[in-house]
Amino acid sequence: MNMMSETQAAAPANDLPHAPADHPKVSFGKVGILLANLGTPDHYSYWPMRRYLNEFLSDRRVIDYSPWIWQPLLQLIILTKRPFSSGANYKSIWNEELNESPLMTITKAQTALMAEKMAARYGDRVVVDFCMRYGNPSTKSKVDALIAQGCTKILFFPLYPQYAGATSATACDQFFRSLENIKWQPIVRTVEPYYESPAYIEALAQSVERAYAGLENRPDVLVCSYHGVPKRYLLEGDPYHCQCQKTTRLLRERLGWDKTEIVTTFQSRFGPEEWLKPYTVEEVARLAEHGKKRIAVVAPAFSADCIETLEEINEEIKESFEHAGGEEFTYIPCLNDDSAHIDALAGVVEDNLKGWLE
Repeated sequence: MNMMSETQAAAPANDLPHAPADHPKVSFGKVGILLANLGTPDHYSYWPMRRYLNEFLSDRRVIDYSPWIWQPLLQLIILTKRPFSSGANYKSIWNEELNESPLMTITKAQTALMAEKMAARYGDRVVVDFCMRYGNPSTKSKVDALIAQGCTKILFFPLYPQYAGATSATACDQFFRSLENIKWQPIVRTVEPYYESPAYIEALAQSVERAYAGLENRPDVLVCSYHGVPKRYLLEGDPYHCQCQKTTRLLRERLGWDKTEIVTTFQSRFGPEEWLKPYTVEEVARLAEHGKKRIAVVAPAFSADCIETLEEINEEIKESFEHAGGEEFTYIPCLNDDSAHIDALAGVVEDNLKGWLE
């Protein structure tokens, strides 16, 4: 098969010379690029929220307590109440026009732009799609769709700049589970974290510079707020904390700033145990109390704006800062479908396709 022409490789098997007339049609010879993000409920009402939260909070990569202890607590207490509060938060940011969450809207836009770039470079040899780890579209449905379109090679790309077991690893787990019962498994690759990619750092720096240029008063501090994980994960070998710190350092060096002008914090705590510190919600209050009356917040761990940025940062964290005496709070949006971001992601993809399409 490796010696066939590209035209032959993309043709159905029973169109090839010597194929039996009754051979089932099998398309093959294309490369799939599957972008993956965390996920989103189908709606902010109770039952869609409950289904989504149940899938998310049942993931042992996310909550690794014993199921004998955790599941009764989750099913009988948490999932009877949390869908209401989480649903209200989603409702406050919901894209009512398209009836979907902002994460879904943005991921669709990113995928469409990535598809344009890949088509311009590789023609119809590449198929680009996206999936969600939790909710819809599921990873399994999109793997099946790529295979049905003739993808015998798939590049799986979790859209997390920094690696964490609770994000990158669980996305890859789900991807590989999706291959379990496939007769003709595709050849696969997964993309390594891109937290120190020069193009990603450049896109991040440009977004900060644009935001600062549009402000009347320069913020005293830029808060780089990353999604938190339990401190225990770091002690067990998860590299997330170190990769977040490096992203902040590289961003600061690219901006040419002093160390006092930028800090690394962690948000979105859940449960009673200690998580990575400093906690964003507490650190912004501390900054205000110590005379830093103007701050900006950016979320380098998120490739797309979502509930944690649009609701948690723009509401809860902002409120904490202002309550402590802060005066000017600026949220710098995620890179989303910014052209520099798409170029950075496309560069990562092209690096990982080497040997497949040249």
